[in-house]
Amino acid sequence: MNGRPHVRSSPVAPLSIMLITAALAAYAEEPAPPVPPVGHAVQPTSKGQALAGQRFFDMALSGTNGRACASCHPESEHTTLRPASVAARLAQNPGDPLFNAIDADDPGASTLTYEHMKRGLIRITLPLPDNMDLLDSAGNVITPPDRTVSVWRGVPSVANVSYTAPFQFDGREATLQELALSALKTHSQLSHAMGPGKLDLIAAYASSIFSSNRAAQVAAQVAAGVPISSIQSPEDGMPLTAAQARGKAVFQTVCARCHGGATGNVIPDRAVLDSFFFELDHNGNVVYEVTPDGPVPVVNTPPDNNFMALGVTTLTYLGQIGARQGLLTNEVEMPRIRLRFYTDGTRTTQVTDLPPIPVTASGDPFDLNPAIDPATGAPITGPDFVPQWWSTDPGRCLISGSPRDFESFDIPQLRGVAHTAPYFHDNSHSTLAQVINTYSRSILPNVPTLNMPAIHPPEAPGLPAEALSQQQKADLLAFLAVY
Repeated sequence: MNGRPHVRSSPVAPLSIMLITAALAAYAEEPAPPVPPVGHAVQPTSKGQALAGQRFFDMALSGTNGRACASCHPESEHTTLRPASVAARLAQNPGDPLFNAIDADDPGASTLTYEHMKRGLIRITLPLPDNMDLLDSAGNVITPPDRTVSVWRGVPSVANVSYTAPFQFDGREATLQELALSALKTHSQLSHAMGPGKLDLIAAYASSIFSSNRAAQVAAQVAAGVPISSIQSPEDGMPLTAAQARGKAVFQTVCARCHGGATGNVIPDRAVLDSFFFELDHNGNVVYEVTPDGPVPVVNTPPDNNFMALGVTTLTYLGQIGARQGLLTNEVEMPRIRLRFYTDGTRTTQVTDLPPIPVTASGDPFDLNPAIDPATGAPITGPDFVPQWWSTDPGRCLISGSPRDFESFDIPQLRGVAHTAPYFHDNSHSTLAQVINTYSRSILPNVPTLNMPAIHPPEAPGLPAEALSQQQKADLLAFLAVY
């Protein structure tokens, strides 16, 4: 499975065929609460509250395992967890509270190792919704007695959280207080109840952290009740070099379709969002409509929120089976999760299984060429349009219990993004340049509503054509460096 898989052309070219394209592009790169209204911000806090909250953010509280919020969100690293820093901390002091057994590769091993943490990943253990079960590769139910599932995720930056609710990659926390309490319980193993006072102060400190004065300006207006649509982008008046100005134009044309609004976490182009959600049959395969132009996947319009199944999780899966190189996650074992969805918590009536058991053209279970349904002429695949045995992270559906949210994640704001590597929910991409390459080569050309075909030649032999030119990519990178 270490060779480059062959992908046969197909008359069907829906959005997530990008993942088959991604498999061809195997290349080495450089090193459930209700969802609050988008743009919700905490109330303004005084400097005194923020300073008092910083003390509780930085210190290990009593009744914990020694970890503080700052253990995983160090202010010196823009409140994210950098792989190089983790490796250095481990070499310098293996007894650092960061290296608790709960985030070891195998917490039960006689000798603990931290290869996942050295990629900036921490273990997230979540309860399965009542209407779901875990499956093995044959479709047998293997849900553990405690009905939990664990995934590996990166540590998101705290910057700008005052206006980016809901929180976490899957949106499971509605307020900063809930976010703080959940982190203290699960990562610091808090053993006692905590009153609202300290949580309010921690939230006050977190809401005072911004990637720039421009972000703080947005937060002040949102907190004052100014509608997001009425807030002018503070980047409109910032001084830019010629390259940065060109990059800003690329950002507004491409990135802002999903990372839009003054808060940067609103999907203003709902047609783009619709392009990622499809009707599924009881096996988990995409349903197609037969048209004179060929089979067309039936869109299942998503809820009015800002969670998107972009397909990055499937890129990580491809890396796990040797079909995608250059990902930070390739050298560690990621979870292998299959899910069964039922109509309700009695778990008697099955809705669908995800991902569906692969049906491949050759019969090879790891062939990336899906079999074709003779009745419709469409590929037989799940919502990522690639034969896929498991998911490395099912995302939002572990909170909502809905198959429509399979592998969906919150759309993040991008201010300060140049300082928060690695990228995506699982830290699969080491650099911003790698992220831009993935979009240009594997995502943008395969989103019909964006109208960004791959018209630019490959940058090197063996790479796919691109939606963005080398100049556009360099300019976008220059803008993101100051955004």
